[in-house]
Amino acid sequence: MSDAPAFHVWAVPGLPEVQRGDDLAKLIADAEPGLADGDIVLVTSKIVSKAEGRIITADSREEAIDAETVRVVARRGTLRIVENRQGLVMAAAGVDASNTPTGTVLLLPEDPDASARAIRDGLRDALGVEVGVLVTDTFGRPWRNGLTDVAIGAAGVRVLDDLRGGTDAYGNPLSATVVATADELAAAGDLVKGKAAGLPVAVVRGLPGAVGASESGARELVRSAADDMFRLGTSEAVREAVTQRRTVREFTDEPVDPGAVRRAVAAAVTAPAPHHTTPWRFVLLESESSRVRLLDAMREKWIEDLRRDGKSEDSIAKRVRRGDVLRKAPYLVVPCLVMDGSHTYGHARRDAAEREMFVVATGAGIQNFLVALAGERLGSAWISSTMFCREVVRDVLGLPDDWDPMGAVAVGHAASAPKSRPPREASDFIEVR
Repeated sequence: MSDAPAFHVWAVPGLPEVQRGDDLAKLIADAEPGLADGDIVLVTSKIVSKAEGRIITADSREEAIDAETVRVVARRGTLRIVENRQGLVMAAAGVDASNTPTGTVLLLPEDPDASARAIRDGLRDALGVEVGVLVTDTFGRPWRNGLTDVAIGAAGVRVLDDLRGGTDAYGNPLSATVVATADELAAAGDLVKGKAAGLPVAVVRGLPGAVGASESGARELVRSAADDMFRLGTSEAVREAVTQRRTVREFTDEPVDPGAVRRAVAAAVTAPAPHHTTPWRFVLLESESSRVRLLDAMREKWIEDLRRDGKSEDSIAKRVRRGDVLRKAPYLVVPCLVMDGSHTYGHARRDAAEREMFVVATGAGIQNFLVALAGERLGSAWISSTMFCREVVRDVLGLPDDWDPMGAVAVGHAASAPKSRPPREASDFIEVR
């Protein structure tokens, strides 16, 4: 049993109420002069903020949260999960109205990693020891009830233990295991500090392997946007998917996952439709030969129409080049309208309105499809060309006579991010009666 791994964690008593300008390293050294090399000192962010003067006067906590928020991740009632100025995703941007005078709020340290380095350097100067320092704060977690402390600042601590490339006890390769050591340490310290015991500092001893250089401090713990599969709450994700759905005209050579397109079709067919009908059909052109055959036939028909219009050959060539976006795309989809279940009234106005209902429903389905593709991180461009040569499209693709092609959707991985869209003021498009 003596060889079994073990560590010791304790809270540091005797710290005074921290004030603006206090030297935290000196206060900790006075309260715990027995610190040794390899110890890890866990410091609650609240006293760091107080020492650094991060107390501000605020008419309301909500205003302070607004000022510290970079991006709203999720909102439910008055609760907001946001990304704050430090890059942390947490409730209320880390703005705290407890244990601070009425009319004031406490903000997180401006640079928690720098705060941790300063405390570490100060303890080295005061006691001649090499310790690790973590600045901790309380977080909730996705999928889990309850709160725990995590590391928001680090110095001299290996915040992540990357086990990828190794093997487990059975010789199985480890391909995804990266342990958040700093967060585990922070949670251990919270067990002895408590939330209301007035013990803002703890020490962990017996884990010297966790002490060492860290290239970017606790920032290593923050998942990048590209790797964050849960970047937004439900309503925020829906709004962003709609507004970030952009027309993409240049694609990489990366293949398109057919499963992703099928999932987008599944989202498409949830659109509203008249008379409980299903007016959508999606023809997936997954082979290059099918795409080339269709686009060649459409090009010949287009050239024929343009010559009939009396266009010059130069003009025709320029217009035909507009179809290059479909040729360059690695995947094409031809959405079609079917009128199954439509009503016939024998009256021109009513029959025209009936068809318009089905056209609108088809457009809603295609918009669902485009938004879902964006959710799959696929770019798209909805091009109208198949609507101008429906007979050709039906013939080449072997479609039923009652399927009406409603354009073509180029699908692929965007070669570059679309340019920013100029903002549009919603009030310009609203009439209230």
